[in-house]
Amino acid sequence: MKTRYVVIIGLLSLLTVSLWAQKETPPAGGTPKDFNLPQKQMVTLPNGFSGTMVAYGKVPKVNIRVVIRTGNIDESPSQVWLADLAGEFLKEGTKTRTAQDLAKAAASMGGSIDVATGSDQVFITGEVLSEFGPDFIKLIGDMIQNPAFPASELERLKNNMVRQLTVQRSEPAGLASEKFSQVMFGDHPYGRYFPTEETINSFTLDHVKEFYDKNYGARRTSIYVVGVFDAKAIENTLTETFGKWKEGTAATQNPPKMSSSRTIYLIDRPGASQSTIYMGLPVIDPSHADYLGLTVMNSMLGGSFGSRITSNIRENKGYTYSPRSTVSIRYRSAYWAEIADVTTDVTGASIKEILFEVNRLQNEVPEKEELDGIKNYLAGTFVLQNSSPAGIANQLSFLSLHGLPDTYLTNYVKNVYAITPEEISKMVKSYIRDSDVAIVIVGDIKKIKKQVETYGKVIQ
Repeated sequence: MKTRYVVIIGLLSLLTVSLWAQKETPPAGGTPKDFNLPQKQMVTLPNGFSGTMVAYGKVPKVNIRVVIRTGNIDESPSQVWLADLAGEFLKEGTKTRTAQDLAKAAASMGGSIDVATGSDQVFITGEVLSEFGPDFIKLIGDMIQNPAFPASELERLKNNMVRQLTVQRSEPAGLASEKFSQVMFGDHPYGRYFPTEETINSFTLDHVKEFYDKNYGARRTSIYVVGVFDAKAIENTLTETFGKWKEGTAATQNPPKMSSSRTIYLIDRPGASQSTIYMGLPVIDPSHADYLGLTVMNSMLGGSFGSRITSNIRENKGYTYSPRSTVSIRYRSAYWAEIADVTTDVTGASIKEILFEVNRLQNEVPEKEELDGIKNYLAGTFVLQNSSPAGIANQLSFLSLHGLPDTYLTNYVKNVYAITPEEISKMVKSYIRDSDVAIVIVGDIKKIKKQVETYGKVIQ
């Protein structure tokens, strides 16, 4: 029976090839157009609270994103993840609503409330039916202005964080990320990736309340309302809901002083069949004029599936399954990193090939056709990112954090297509200096140390 299926499949394949050969080559796709940002309506209250409304689409839903300029940046060395704990408490009820009340209220509006804490920002987001937009804003307003901080939930939330910490620190990626952050950012809050279990257990309700009191307030808070809504009703609701909130303090302005050198940091995992590699260095952030060019270069070098490093160590060499490079950004700071899980025996060979591709792109101007493919990929991805209310809200908050004008979005496609092959090589020479690339490896030191020690000073 299996042989019969193979014969049938083979005949169908030949027929498909024959029919395809008779067809003409389809025309090339058109160049994506620049993004037309819908008109914005702004609301600024006397206490510093700001709102941005963008009418978008026809589906009767509205996406609401509240962004508060606080996060891990405001933690002291003994308070790592305290910002996360404070964020978790926002979901635990207000002075007049329990956690269950909040969840039920959001669900009755056709949505839910998500809270996420990052390095520089806390996000409270949700999407509801348009008719409930004002009510949802009032619900979020109650959450962030009147948190109850129930003492009964403190131990549960801390235990959840301890479990999360245990899991992340047991994984090679977690260990590599922690060390790489320390190398990139040093003693800055961005470099404090994990707390200790003792730190989490030491948090009290007073610590949480103090963090909230110091870092939450109208001056640090913005809201983005995108979708189908009644603009006048939303504006009135914003004024009513947030107009009397305390002004609070200004957002923290504390960009790190970053540096790196060709040093190899080894973290031992005896018997590991793979090595987790993080290679990178500090680069420019989105406020720099070259940032867009840097992102295009990154996509060619290692940031897309057809990139050079991926083609080399995945497709050609088979060293790894899913390598990638990224430009990881914070407020007024960023780093470039190539990340890969490779077979232990080819750890050194993988580093060699990654550096080879960096040097090749520095010294050889890429072909126009290769760059055109990267441009098409980035332009297409950009269009998808802006195809939903949530995507637009995300882009607008990105502009706000990094102090960028709307033209960053509206001219994005045009500016991507204007980048030349010569500029790509210039970007690599200027920003991916291989002599400054720090290397963090989590793996079996006995098997990998000799493989990698020729690439820099080894610290373990």
